[in-house]
Amino acid sequence: MNEGNEIRILNRKIYLYMTEFFAGMSVMAVELAASRFLAPYFSSSQIVWTIIIGTIMIAMALGNIYGGRSADKNPNPDKLYGRILISAVWIAAIPFLGKLVIIGVSGLLVVAVSTNFLIWAAFITCMIVFVFPLFLLGTVTPSLVKYTVDSLDDSGKTVGALGAANTIGSIIGTFVPTFVSIPAVGTAMTFLIFSGILLALGLIYFISCKKGIVRCIAALVLFIAFFCCGNLTGFAFWEDNITYEGESVYNYLQIKEQGNMTMLSTNVLFGTQSVDVKDGSLTGMYYDYALAAPYMTETDGTKDILILGMGTGTYAKQCRRYVGDVNVSGVEIDGKITSLAYSYFNLPKDIPVTEFDGRAYLAADDKKYDVIMVDAYRDISIPFQMSSVEFFTSVKEHLNDNGVLVVNMNMISEDDDGINAYLSDTVSAVFGNVYTADVLGSENRVLFASDNGGMIDAFKRNTSNLDDKSLKMLMDRVGKGIERYSPTGKILTDDKAPVELLSMSAIDGLIGGELSYYKDIIREQGIEGLMNSF
Repeated sequence: MNEGNEIRILNRKIYLYMTEFFAGMSVMAVELAASRFLAPYFSSSQIVWTIIIGTIMIAMALGNIYGGRSADKNPNPDKLYGRILISAVWIAAIPFLGKLVIIGVSGLLVVAVSTNFLIWAAFITCMIVFVFPLFLLGTVTPSLVKYTVDSLDDSGKTVGALGAANTIGSIIGTFVPTFVSIPAVGTAMTFLIFSGILLALGLIYFISCKKGIVRCIAALVLFIAFFCCGNLTGFAFWEDNITYEGESVYNYLQIKEQGNMTMLSTNVLFGTQSVDVKDGSLTGMYYDYALAAPYMTETDGTKDILILGMGTGTYAKQCRRYVGDVNVSGVEIDGKITSLAYSYFNLPKDIPVTEFDGRAYLAADDKKYDVIMVDAYRDISIPFQMSSVEFFTSVKEHLNDNGVLVVNMNMISEDDDGINAYLSDTVSAVFGNVYTADVLGSENRVLFASDNGGMIDAFKRNTSNLDDKSLKMLMDRVGKGIERYSPTGKILTDDKAPVELLSMSAIDGLIGGELSYYKDIIREQGIEGLMNSF
């Protein structure tokens, strides 16, 4: 009877095509969700995308080979749908167990590798977390070919139909996570949704065949357990002072309170992107140093300031409070950040924010400004299109005569071939005068650029009689630390801007410096010594 039931469901080829359709959809959904799952820890750079795509292709290729051989050797559909059930359970476990894998892998690698930390960490994580379930899904197509091809006469038609079903499913699986499920319900629930689809495929098969009840019950129980656990822990599950944690189309978003500050982070491992100082005082961060830019202009009266990479409006509010007579507007590609700015960061409603890419905005804007602030370089995620000589040329075209560009650059190092050297050289290829100032107590460097040869004289003149004592002390510090930049000809262009590799190199240097102390302890005292050091 079991065999008859099995034959009946296999004869309904629509179910086999549905299996191919949903398998293709799930593969792409997992790939897209994987990028968002890893981004808060390892960034969403092209390098991380390359690792994700590469490991998934490895998994699918191996799955195709194994699936074909398995189907020839033992053409039993129980094997295929059993693999689908295992894949479903594994994918359901990713939101809960995957974070532990990331922390474990990162903890081991920080004391084991000296270069390419993020590359190795992302690659090993992908191999552990994503390869096995996608290897199992890779066995679907060759197995279904075995069950659907009746004769050589219609083999081409049948294989073509299976391929079409897989491709259509993959297309839907590409768009749904990015534009629907992740913004609406988050990455964890996206994994669980597509895990549930795969689980349903396996359960329908085995229930219709009236077999495999034990494995079905086990898979269902595990799925429910992981479903319940999947959203129990956030991305930064070790933090206990998180006010808000969510996701947008572009970013992981985390807000937390720390003393007098509310802070926004888009990456759980690397720094803070925006802050709100509750008493309105200076932030102690690079925003304060960037306040020097309006004082470098020769403009009398109201100054027009544009911020590319508005974030939650930290710099805009600082300009209003400490510079005074300004018109400030911002551009922020992530509309969810702007919403959070109004809800959590006290961004005034009368400061206009346009939801757009910074460079695209300049292409559509015909207004000129006295100051343009570029604050789009977050952690190691540097948009190449906003780092090239073509971009900075566009910025220059939108500045008034003697206008000033100010750029926040992080991950500073003394490496002459580092990302900041390239960015500084590229700006120097466009502007006649470029100065930099390192932010005290941080890894940020602020760059000022203008065609006004008297920008520093204007700065000294405009800040000589400031009434606010804290601002006066800060501007004096900036004046003492600012240095004229001497370019060395490293130019980034739209055609060639390897910002990901340069950023990874900078991260290696920072990690190496931060962890050298602990590596010395491990070398001299072992793991026990490391544990005793905390």
